Amino acid sequence: MKFLFIVQGEGRGHMTQAIAFSKMLKKQGHKLTAVIVGKSKRRAIPEFFTREISTPIHLVESPNFACDKAEKKILIGKTIRQNLAKASTFWRSLKEIHEVVKTEQPDIILNFYDLLGGLYNGIFRPEAQYWVIGHQYLIYHPEFQFAPAAGLNKFFFKFNTRMTALGASEKLALSFYELESTNKITVVPPLLREEVKKLTPTSDDFYLTYMVNSGYGEEVLAFAKANPLLNIKAYWDKKEAAETEQPLPNLSFHRVHDKNFLWDMAACKGLVSTAGFESICEAMYLGKPVMVIPVKGQYEQACNALDAVKSGAGIASNNFDFSKLEHAIKTKEISKSSFQNWEKTWPNTFRQILPETKMTEPDFILTQSFS
Repeated sequence: MKFLFIVQGEGRGHMTQAIAFSKMLKKQGHKLTAVIVGKSKRRAIPEFFTREISTPIHLVESPNFACDKAEKKILIGKTIRQNLAKASTFWRSLKEIHEVVKTEQPDIILNFYDLLGGLYNGIFRPEAQYWVIGHQYLIYHPEFQFAPAAGLNKFFFKFNTRMTALGASEKLALSFYELESTNKITVVPPLLREEVKKLTPTSDDFYLTYMVNSGYGEEVLAFAKANPLLNIKAYWDKKEAAETEQPLPNLSFHRVHDKNFLWDMAACKGLVSTAGFESICEAMYLGKPVMVIPVKGQYEQACNALDAVKSGAGIASNNFDFSKLEHAIKTKEISKSSFQNWEKTWPNTFRQILPETKMTEPDFILTQSFS
């Protein structure tokens, strides 16, 4: 079968999921014909994505979050205003998507949570099946726990999720832990890349941190200054940053790099991260304790944090205070999870979503990383 991916370019998680799924498809004889990535001026597409996806990539302007001046807090009102002002730009993007779809004629369009994907399917009604995948679609499950919401944050999160899935015939909800599928969604394990499973975990004397918004770098820097005996390696996708910066003997900042980040993940004492889905999954697979900090103003991340704690991954915090994770590790607050057993059920899951696929257990090894 021929697939076309539409991938949200915010953060690294959707891109690593797309890489993992593409390798699974190719292993089973399916074809990924093209990848459309929603870009913005705030972020650059990581080099590793271009290298690993090994399929023609088409960049289109896509709706994106707007932050405060400190590049930390998500401003919902500003986000809505800025994106509405760019309606004509996004209409051109939809037409660009349609041209790619007409050229490639895929059997299935798989959307990794980009808003334009849902709008495209709802407006242009392509002949291809339209599928969506992401942790966000777990909101359709009766056991999903929503975070307390201020104002209309919960409404906008649910509305955005519904819009990405307009007309979807299959909603694949990625989950930290095993849940029964429903008539609305198919619950699937996380998508982990091949490199993750090749790693041998160790425990060196440093904490790893990843921040989706670069403004949190000041918070990490302040903590490192006040705690010179605690070593930190920080990753971000700050567009103008150097590949490596070392402002303090115990703190270094690194541009997002797929292999270096995973090597450090395998070696660190624990992960302190904004509450994205993918990095938490990688840490859970490697048995690393986690502390998650939801991005201020991003309700989705508040829900992710609750779900991560429920899964046994670790603890949640409202700031980058690494001593909280240090204390949790020493007092054994974080328990072992059955994450690896859940992730290994992908072969059966793949049979469910593509039943015509022919494979045997030894041949099928998926070793990759809400109404």
